[in-house]
Amino acid sequence: MSEIKFGTDGWRAVVGKDFNDDNVKTVIKSIGKYVYETFDIEKKIIIGYDPRNMAKEYALSASKQLSGYGFSVFLSDKVIPTPVLAYSAKHLNACAVMFTASHNPPEYLGIKFIPDYAGPATSDITNELTRNLTQDFSLKDNGKVEIYDFAPDYFKHLETLIDFNRIKTLDKNIIFDGLYSASIGYFDKILQNHGIKFRGLHMFHDVNFGGGMPEPKPKYLTKLISEVKSTLNAVGFANDGDADRFGVINENGEYVSPNEIISILLLHLKKHKKMEGALVKTVGASLLLDKTAEKADVQVIETAVGFKHVGEAMRKYNPIIGGEESGGLSIKGHIPEKDGILANLLILEAMAFENKTLVELQKDLHTLVGCEFFNDRIDLKLENFDEIPKIIDDYKNKKSIDEFNVKKVDLKDGVKLYFDDGLSWILVRPSGTEPLLRIYFESSDKDKLEKMKNSLA
Repeated sequence: MSEIKFGTDGWRAVVGKDFNDDNVKTVIKSIGKYVYETFDIEKKIIIGYDPRNMAKEYALSASKQLSGYGFSVFLSDKVIPTPVLAYSAKHLNACAVMFTASHNPPEYLGIKFIPDYAGPATSDITNELTRNLTQDFSLKDNGKVEIYDFAPDYFKHLETLIDFNRIKTLDKNIIFDGLYSASIGYFDKILQNHGIKFRGLHMFHDVNFGGGMPEPKPKYLTKLISEVKSTLNAVGFANDGDADRFGVINENGEYVSPNEIISILLLHLKKHKKMEGALVKTVGASLLLDKTAEKADVQVIETAVGFKHVGEAMRKYNPIIGGEESGGLSIKGHIPEKDGILANLLILEAMAFENKTLVELQKDLHTLVGCEFFNDRIDLKLENFDEIPKIIDDYKNKKSIDEFNVKKVDLKDGVKLYFDDGLSWILVRPSGTEPLLRIYFESSDKDKLEKMKNSLA
């Protein structure tokens, strides 16, 4: 058995190499053992898959394996987004297994284990799954596999969260880039169900994702950006491969950062939905979120990077909204798992309630907080893991970096240095899966941002 590691959001590997029959059976055995020992054989297990190569086949194989242990298994009748399966875990009081590699390259596949609380598996759970990999588990009973359509219950739930009638009043040309991903048949379907017009791009499943990447970032949204720019009064939406992340393009054809989206939605949910509670964000997210929360008189709860930490905090604090800088969010009344479909709908709803363009909402946001923030990230590859502790320790003791004086040091996840201008910071954190440091930068001044980056060159 080659090494299997559970990262911040499951295990991923290249199909036909480490992601092979033996390893998948080992992981599924580990999950079965965990579910049986944590709950019992009566606990339902639901299984879904994204459009990737071999995802459906492995999902079917896992269904047979788990039913062979004696579990009642519900297998999705079609490609399904991760948030739909996660919601179904909560709704059906089941544990879930999702075959996806999210936004990774097409040759990858992965397995996410989603407990019945409907959020990412926490570290204590993945540690137990890791221990189970080398343990025997051979229960046999009269389990069964049922093919199941999870969409209707999810759609019904969204109707309790989203004012679709309000969205119908929005005078806007909506363009949806399916990106060949799992959101096809879900985001477009619920718009159709409510008579909301839109235009679709790349609206079919493709294991190679059209030769690109299933990641809703500007680099992979060139067609969507072009269509938005050439269409009067248009906004664009996309999701990643399993639809738990979002990408939004404003009327000017500009990518709207997740930090801006989360800030706009925090204001919307408090003002128009009268939600009360905190904001959960990661240590890598923008100060824009802190300043927006301050203006909205909302407490900020900060976690380590990764939505499993955000989800855990959401379960504990029941906040208005929780989100991360990489494009994931969820809200009160939903699930502690990121949902890109919900995020796109919420932006349409916010625009409709304010009767403003997305560009106007962005301008209002920046006016409210008094500045705009600029972000960047570089990945520093190292020779081996042994180099990481020394570099981290070095940053812990820094009093300044060039002209930037350190005001505060945060050790929540790696080392975050806040500078004395109150508007700039650097975060240095290890990747966790390879000898690599991720270095995040933010400032309200573009020139300062470049100086910060150059200081590490």
